[in-house]
Amino acid sequence: MNREPRGPSPAPSPLPSPTPDARAGALRRARWTLVLAGVVCALFAAGAAGLYGRLASGGFAATGTEAAHAAELAARLGADRPDVILLLRPAEGGQRDGADGAAARAPGKRDGSEDRGVDGAAARAQGAALVARLAREPGVQRVRSPWAAGPGGDPAQRTGDGRQGGDPALRTRDGRAALVLVHLAGDESDAARRAAELVPRHREAAGPLRVTATGPAWFSAQSTERSRADLLRAELLAAPLTFAVLAIAFRSLVAALLPVVVGGIATAGALAALHGVTFLTPVSVFGVNLAAALGFGLAVDYSLLMVSRYREERALGREPLAAVGTATRTAGRTVAVSACTITAALAALLVFPFPFLRSMAYAGMAVAVLAAATAIAVIPAALLCLGPRAEALDPLRRFGRPARADAAEGSRAWAALARAVTRRPVLSLTASTLLLGLMLLPFASVRLSLTDHRNLPVSAESHRGAEAVARLFPHVSDRALTVVLPGLRTGAGTAPALDRYGRMLSSLHGAAEATTPTGRYEKGRRTSPARGVPASPGGALATVVLTDPPASEAAARVVRAVRALPAPGPAPVAVAGQAAATVDARRALTDRLPLAGALVALATLAVVGLHTRSVLVPVKVVLVAAVSLGAALGCVALVFQHGVFAPLTAGFAPTGALDTTIPVLVFCIAFGLAVDYELFLLSRIQEHYRATGDNTAAVVEGIARTGRVFTAAALAVAVSLGALIAAQVMPLRQLGFGIALAVLVDATVVRGVLVPATMRLLGRANWWLPFRRAAPVEPPVAAPTRPEAVRV
Repeated sequence: MNREPRGPSPAPSPLPSPTPDARAGALRRARWTLVLAGVVCALFAAGAAGLYGRLASGGFAATGTEAAHAAELAARLGADRPDVILLLRPAEGGQRDGADGAAARAPGKRDGSEDRGVDGAAARAQGAALVARLAREPGVQRVRSPWAAGPGGDPAQRTGDGRQGGDPALRTRDGRAALVLVHLAGDESDAARRAAELVPRHREAAGPLRVTATGPAWFSAQSTERSRADLLRAELLAAPLTFAVLAIAFRSLVAALLPVVVGGIATAGALAALHGVTFLTPVSVFGVNLAAALGFGLAVDYSLLMVSRYREERALGREPLAAVGTATRTAGRTVAVSACTITAALAALLVFPFPFLRSMAYAGMAVAVLAAATAIAVIPAALLCLGPRAEALDPLRRFGRPARADAAEGSRAWAALARAVTRRPVLSLTASTLLLGLMLLPFASVRLSLTDHRNLPVSAESHRGAEAVARLFPHVSDRALTVVLPGLRTGAGTAPALDRYGRMLSSLHGAAEATTPTGRYEKGRRTSPARGVPASPGGALATVVLTDPPASEAAARVVRAVRALPAPGPAPVAVAGQAAATVDARRALTDRLPLAGALVALATLAVVGLHTRSVLVPVKVVLVAAVSLGAALGCVALVFQHGVFAPLTAGFAPTGALDTTIPVLVFCIAFGLAVDYELFLLSRIQEHYRATGDNTAAVVEGIARTGRVFTAAALAVAVSLGALIAAQVMPLRQLGFGIALAVLVDATVVRGVLVPATMRLLGRANWWLPFRRAAPVEPPVAAPTRPEAVRV
């Protein structure tokens, strides 16, 4: 039987004062530790040099899917997606995109002047020269345009009215706009870096033509550029605000610098580790933003925990060396366990077939481990070397009680809240659960989409260009599906089958038009026949243009319908395109969610169970964290999918969906932080419970001792990660808002109401463990000095 110790809290056991030799030896080791930390930080900084040049820009689509395989087959048949799309329009007197779209849809309405539009002599000459220059650039595989593409491009042909051209489909019927499609060598990262060099140079040399660039490579290049600016802006915004929070929380300007040191070392180490990982696998450029924000957030958490415990010990009259030892033994152990939990939660991202998520996992795991190791090594050494100076320069000295008095007594406000909650645990549990449930509701209708041009502001060139291309050239936009017919030998013998297939594709609900080698089709009728069916032994291609955005459910139904149609050839069809990739990404995410959730839950149960030696407490930790994070994700969907709070989405086009990778990324990071706070609280509750055997008093004392620390840590982390809300890349904005909100909800509603109410109702069952012998009452490391703090 698991008997519980009873009796009043005994006085703290007196510790022998360290000898002068022990003090001198400890101080000497502390100084060498700080010197070694400085050397290691310098090595980390050197190892991180050159990281940006090796970072990947894409990775948002799932790998190994049917759509990815179809894209590879299409590329072999010459229908790969262009990396850069240049939209060319007259530089003088050109109409706006909307007018161009109207003109393009009105064939035959011409102004009678050959010198206007892209058909003018000067425009044709400049366009052909632009294409020729692009084709000669290193790293350019192919160039397609309405004009003769020159070396590396498609062969020249003539349009129906005799004008020189390469591909008549890349020119509007009114001659007011044209496209140049550039295919680059290498992977996504290579293409993005090459686009960043090519586009500015050739755009300025377009002469009488106005050039607007878009396409996946240029979108990635602009995203990379903006993420670098976002990182600098976030640090400039968050640094002073975080330091102000820390100065108030630590009640010392000197102590407030310690998290800065820990965060700097941890972030530098994480960036160096990412640099090494880039030689093994692609790493997303956004991993740098996460490493910086999460590194400083964890540094604040760990530093607050250790310094707060040190100051409590000093307030009880401990020698600095003894206080440092106690803080390292208790708070340091909690920090180590917390880092293991966060690392395990982030490791679950590795099961998803998204390179972006794996990059974030590498960044998060590296910074969590390094932040914990740095805090455990550097904080005690810095406190020993600083001595009394660690409590110097209190910014609130003139406005409140001495810092030592606050450290000794804990928070009166949080103690009062904990008493109120434990007196009415059922009411408190019901109210907090209902609030979190209401916050969760919007997530029930969440829609996910892949990253596209709308993740940049409407002012971004790639965004404006993509919208104009979608209006003027829908068959080239992200609304087009490429259908690969493997093994179909096109020719006169297969023309009837291809004709029937084109009619079936265009008859699908949600399909605006379809094209096959036999012609163009709309609503089941052929509107323009092809000029002969070209022979192709490797397979055939068809195209379906959607009426709805690729992230919509209507587009998903078209993808499934195309895949379900009987193939005209000997092999099943393969469907590529943005809509098909979105469907497959959603399926890949949902298929791996149970495995990822099980890994996170099992790792948390194991780590928390070993730390607390309890059966029910780890289960409660997992359930409470899942509920609170679901509430945060509901608010993310409310703001960014439903557009409830307009200022957070100002400057961006509404998408009606969240980025596919963001919910799971927010959940894993915020789950680790939530368990992080839970461990801090449980450590103090368990410490007092082992000393007194009074579960309710232990809950109140734990809340009183950690409430101020939670408040400060939550504010600092919310500021550090919330600074990403100002990012000019929508996934970063969603990530920053989601984590900041999750942390604030966890530190207030969850830690202040839900957890104490649950632990009060569970009572002694919190600490039940089968086959455990009754343990004697342990003397507390730091007994409470204010009796009313534990009175219930």
